[in-house]
Amino acid sequence: MVEGNLNHHDVDFLEQGSGSVVVLVHSSVAGARQWRSLMEHLAGSYRLIAVNLFGYGTTPPWKENRTQTLEDQAGLVASVFPKGDSKVCLVGHSFGGSVAMKASTLFPDRVKKLILFEPNPFYLLEQSGRHEAYLEVARLCDCIKRAGATDDWHHAAAEFAEYWNGAGSWGAMSDDRKDNFAKALRPNFHEWDAVMRQDLSLEDWRSGLPPETTIISAADTVRSIRETVELLSSISPGWMFETLAAGGHMAPLTHPHLVNPVFAQALG
Repeated sequence: MVEGNLNHHDVDFLEQGSGSVVVLVHSSVAGARQWRSLMEHLAGSYRLIAVNLFGYGTTPPWKENRTQTLEDQAGLVASVFPKGDSKVCLVGHSFGGSVAMKASTLFPDRVKKLILFEPNPFYLLEQSGRHEAYLEVARLCDCIKRAGATDDWHHAAAEFAEYWNGAGSWGAMSDDRKDNFAKALRPNFHEWDAVMRQDLSLEDWRSGLPPETTIISAADTVRSIRETVELLSSISPGWMFETLAAGGHMAPLTHPHLVNPVFAQALG
């Protein structure tokens, strides 16, 4: 596995394998190394580029004097696309899935396939009247925002871990793991703006995403994600939807043996 860096935004990335290009976009807190298992799984067939978003790896943190948008992160992702006009496949998880969606709409001539595991454009919940599901995740957003204002990152990390990984997950971590998790959570402060304050409609996504779009989810995921995926499936123009029997929202990290074969099948 090769580590690289590009001048545009000084983007940090991992690269492995050869063949047609697959760009991997990680979830919040995880960073590009969340894809190591998938990269090993696919390296014999594809050239894998796992990008680090703002604040991960050695990619600089978000320092703009404005709120972050999906466009900002999508531009960063596009900077690792190979030169020329060849098309890539985009794979994204959670926040990385939302970024990949946006990159597909901004660079439609460069994206052949889009494969998402539980993308999180949560603003669609409020826009579509899914108020209880929206309020559920808005409470977590508010917690992260308060932590950023008061530097209480351990409290925020505990809430984040318990929501996404399940009750008891924070208490099960060692002190060192808690410290690292709290530190890794800091970029998430800005990422909420990108998924809670958008204005694209479901119809915009329907017309903007590639025909070869696959959305994967777990049956035991959290409500906010389950209802977001339901909204996307309601406007699907022939996209593929796959549901894992179990694994939860963090399955690409915690259950790669279940998820990796589904990614591989979707890449075809």
